[in-house]
Amino acid sequence: MIHSIAVCGAGTMGAGIAQVAASSGFKTILFDIRQPGLDKARAQITKSLATAVEKGRLAAAEQEQILERITFTSDISLCVADVIIEAIIEQLAAKTDLFTQLAAINKQDTIFASNTSSLSVSELAATIPHPERVAGMHFFNPAHLMKLVEVVSGIQTSPETANAVYELAQTMGKVPVRVKDSPGFIVNRVARHYYLEAMLLAEQKVADFSTIDQLLENAGFRMGPFALMDLIGNDINLAVTQSLYDAFKQAPRFKPNELQEQRVKDGKLGRKTGLGFYRYEQ
Repeated sequence: MIHSIAVCGAGTMGAGIAQVAASSGFKTILFDIRQPGLDKARAQITKSLATAVEKGRLAAAEQEQILERITFTSDISLCVADVIIEAIIEQLAAKTDLFTQLAAINKQDTIFASNTSSLSVSELAATIPHPERVAGMHFFNPAHLMKLVEVVSGIQTSPETANAVYELAQTMGKVPVRVKDSPGFIVNRVARHYYLEAMLLAEQKVADFSTIDQLLENAGFRMGPFALMDLIGNDINLAVTQSLYDAFKQAPRFKPNELQEQRVKDGKLGRKTGLGFYRYEQ
């Protein structure tokens, strides 16, 4: 039985996952090495729950109970739980280092779930003790609202682990989909071209960012590609594109676009920095 969940990484995605876990009744630990990141995550979760109360989707008493279930910490030794969900930087070395540290202080049957959106779960598990308990659990942003979760099985992921992660996603009110380990899994592999073709159109001056977004939203997409990249974070979106570009041996269809590369170099990461393809009030 799963009673406790530790979420590592208190960025937008990690905070959202922690909110989902606590809202589902789990004792939740939200870890980040940066105290300002934890403070921002606490504010993000508090605001999100308050909005839910205002809209009548959540009782005020439940709001307090959810917040009480979350422990915010920068002490990695407190990250002991039945399930670990990492939502840190999209770099294999950083993720394996984190999991290696956590494996040393957790039980051998603790499930290690990665929120990676493009990296190989098989490669991530390869250096972790008991790799059969490692799987992908890919949430989508914003995690507290988006229903889909990709449950990714690597080469060594056991059926028991995959089933446990699948059932956990269901308990969280999500719609899990089983996916085999492959570059970008399903959604991000298909979605690359939503972003890359849109940037190519803008680069060729066929239309500007706003026009492209408006046209696609009116065509039925919930959010245009430029607004969505700003929401996800241009650094994260670019990292996923680069990961697929490398995985597919520099296939031209996955080549990162200079419009996004330059924004990342300039620190224009989107909503989280106040400037990306659009400008936002902080």
